[in-house]
Amino acid sequence: MPTGQTNRTRTSIRALQVIILGLSLIVLGRIFYLQIVEYEVYAALGQENSVRQEYVDPARGLIYDRNGRLIVDNEPIFSITITPSLFDKSNIPLLADLLGVSDSLLTVKVQEAQQYSWHRTSRLFTEIDFPTFSAIQENLWQLPGIGHQIESKRHYPTEMKASHILGYLREANESEYRQSETIRLGDKIGKSGLEMIYEDSLRGELGIRYLRVNAFGQALGDFEENEIGRNPVQGSDIISTIDTELQIFSEKLMEGKRGAVIAMNPNTGAILAMVSSPTYDLSKLAGRLDQDYWQSINADSTTPLYNRAISSRQPPGSTFKPLMGIIGLQLGIITPQTKIYNSGAYVRGRSYRDLAPVGEYDLQKAITYSSNTYFFSLMDKIATQGKLNEWSNLVKDFGLGVSSSVDLPNANSGLIPDSTYLNRRLGERRWGLGDLINFGVGQGMVSVSPIQIAQMTSTFANGGYRVKPHLVQAFRQPDGELIRVQTEKTKIDWLRDEYLDVIKKGMRGVVTEGSGRWYANHPKIEIVGKTGTAQNPHGIDHGWFTSYAPLDNPEIVVTAFVENAGFASTSAAPIASLVIEKYLQGETTRPYVYNYVLNFEPKEEQDESPSPQINQQEGNE
Repeated sequence: MPTGQTNRTRTSIRALQVIILGLSLIVLGRIFYLQIVEYEVYAALGQENSVRQEYVDPARGLIYDRNGRLIVDNEPIFSITITPSLFDKSNIPLLADLLGVSDSLLTVKVQEAQQYSWHRTSRLFTEIDFPTFSAIQENLWQLPGIGHQIESKRHYPTEMKASHILGYLREANESEYRQSETIRLGDKIGKSGLEMIYEDSLRGELGIRYLRVNAFGQALGDFEENEIGRNPVQGSDIISTIDTELQIFSEKLMEGKRGAVIAMNPNTGAILAMVSSPTYDLSKLAGRLDQDYWQSINADSTTPLYNRAISSRQPPGSTFKPLMGIIGLQLGIITPQTKIYNSGAYVRGRSYRDLAPVGEYDLQKAITYSSNTYFFSLMDKIATQGKLNEWSNLVKDFGLGVSSSVDLPNANSGLIPDSTYLNRRLGERRWGLGDLINFGVGQGMVSVSPIQIAQMTSTFANGGYRVKPHLVQAFRQPDGELIRVQTEKTKIDWLRDEYLDVIKKGMRGVVTEGSGRWYANHPKIEIVGKTGTAQNPHGIDHGWFTSYAPLDNPEIVVTAFVENAGFASTSAAPIASLVIEKYLQGETTRPYVYNYVLNFEPKEEQDESPSPQINQQEGNE
């Protein structure tokens, strides 16, 4: 071999040896760095590769009533989980058989878990009964990737339904868990009521635990180095404003009826009871959803899921008349002494009927006997003097036609028209007095919800303050700290005491000598109230009664609304008076009124028609 070629070969070999030696040194240096210098960091990461991360659900916050009575708690349930990367789809028939579901349903659930995350553990089925849970545990050796979690579902330990207050939980949909860093596939979140509004407070914070696993992904126990885990933080408890006994009592009175009852502290806005009837059974919506029941209440023509207390939009009828009187005084159109003659009808282009006795009426008497003529005349003057918008703004100061800000979803603002609305609805200059005059008696386009009428009545009762209705008075943090919710009161600065005095006298007269005297009057409690009928073109009229008591130092406002009930003084008034009696006295002492309400049959009569006589012998029991 030529000498030159030999030298080149030797050079190449030496170069290759240098390269190999250099690479070896680099590798050894890297190993030294990872194993010695950065041991603490990479040893922990290496250990994580032999463990499985699982989320630990926090205990959802509990809900209590105003007296500290537990009304919503948690009870344990078993959930089956899946880690898709470890699961063999050939085991679907076995797992489906153990769960008692079809192969096709299980396949869909597995695919959903895969789409959510290939490596993260998620729920497959919740609320598994114990025999099924035990059977799966016995076969886990054949089911790598399948595990379990002990979770909870809502439990309701009292007789109280309060479904529209408390609300229910449902599994988060895809958009909800995709958009959240804390919500996972299969998580249940509040979908209505307090559960929805206060989801973030009730939910708590997820914990993380690590399990040692073998090559098949089967758990071998907790990972000893627990510093990389995180304990769950339970949700905050809610202390509500609800009086459980009053709520149960109010629900009983509304059985078999459609409508709503609101009982509220007029000085703070705290809601003591809220009933929307018909209602639904929250226990059937806890845990795994009862699909048949869910479909039945959604298809029910009486719409039990609809919260009539805050979402209903109805003409307030004659319950609006006291507010009309206040606004008439403020606008200078009337004084307490202004008298208007009722001939049996108010004639303005056509005849507007008045069922109050013929004669002269001042404001107090017009409220007591609910004279339509007085308030038609008042609205006529407001309209013809071009004060519609001013009227609308003054009405809204009392919480009508604007948001009540109650801490529940889907509250309706109602409607108090102004010129802008009428132009948009009827056309520019295409409306006139005929469209406005019915506003004076709470009819026409005027619409409100029961909670708004309760809010308005609270202002009458508390001396001129608009309060914010609310259902939560405090939160109890996981560490026991109690955070109270500040009540909101706003003084209506233009409202004078003398306006309220005449309104109070007129409303007290409704109960002592007007249409409310038959069932609303109480021998020991001075109740102040106003009946009202909302005209219903589709059937029997709706009945309203809004009230407060006692007369001089009001402690409670109660507004009752009963759909298709006709005569308000025999439908809504007895309900409200019984709720007041129950709250102030702790019991009811008028069995004839109580039995009458429980067995109530609607009568198609007008609000100002004579009321039926009470059986006096029965009334003296």
